Amino acid sequence: MDKAFDAVLLGEAMMMLMADRPGPLELADAFLKRTAGAETNVAIGLARLGLRVGWSSRLGEDSMGRYLLAAMQREGIDCSRVARDPSRPTGFLFKGRVDDGSDPPVEYHRKGSAASAMGPQDLDPGWLASARHLHATGVFAALSPSTLALQEQCMKAMRDAGRTVSFDPNLRPSLWPSEERMRSTIDGLARLAHWVLPGLEEGRFLTGRERPEDVADYYLERGARAVVVKLGSKGAYFHGAGQGTASCAGHVPAFPVPAVVDTVGAGDGFAVGVISALLEGRDLQAAARRGAWIGARAVQVRGDTEGLPSRAELDSAGL
Repeated sequence: MDKAFDAVLLGEAMMMLMADRPGPLELADAFLKRTAGAETNVAIGLARLGLRVGWSSRLGEDSMGRYLLAAMQREGIDCSRVARDPSRPTGFLFKGRVDDGSDPPVEYHRKGSAASAMGPQDLDPGWLASARHLHATGVFAALSPSTLALQEQCMKAMRDAGRTVSFDPNLRPSLWPSEERMRSTIDGLARLAHWVLPGLEEGRFLTGRERPEDVADYYLERGARAVVVKLGSKGAYFHGAGQGTASCAGHVPAFPVPAVVDTVGAGDGFAVGVISALLEGRDLQAAARRGAWIGARAVQVRGDTEGLPSRAELDSAGL
């Protein structure tokens, strides 16, 4: 039976205000409005590649919420499970501009946001089961105890329904009460996923292992079917253990980048490549290669989603 969605995601969308000039945020005179949010970046990327995508969230009854909802709908994403909350605001952030390829300064304003109040009461088993796949990250889980509970339930429900689940740790230490709580919670969530997508430094922190091969083995030993470890300018290491993903392991090189403009969103772009390829039935090596290509595009532009390709651009690249 055909599913309504290829992939669904739950998470917080935020309005991003990007500074017009390099330097401290307080010296900027103007800001550009953009969308932001790990899960929403992935949702947009998958939709641009022609996948049927559903997104569940809460937004405030404010201009920022209206802006974000309209932006997601323009991308062709189903937003029928996005609620509006008149008592809580939409989260937003300020993002500085850098011209040297370093990480830009970011200032978040998301405490008490509408999305942070989501919880198990928002679980819609029928909506989840109408999708082939669920993508989750460590960001939504970190917003509040209730969002963590919701994410755990959704991941378990999709596994029980025989669907696939991917997980990007996407560590945000400032959102957790301690590094140990972050480590143990993220580890528990990763065990619910079939496809795990850590960065190497994240993997080292979470597993206590140094080499990408050993980081991948850690998750495979705990039930993952496939692990792709992001290595930045060195590409990615992939290892599939069978059970729906062909048994394989290896390394894909990074794609050349003339100049790094903005590193934010590169990991989300990488996830778009891996998830889309696997959902299309491609092997893990091809998926990692597509992820590396989209990640390379992402670091060459300002903004989180400007580098995410269309299906025509992907086809032109032969990926």
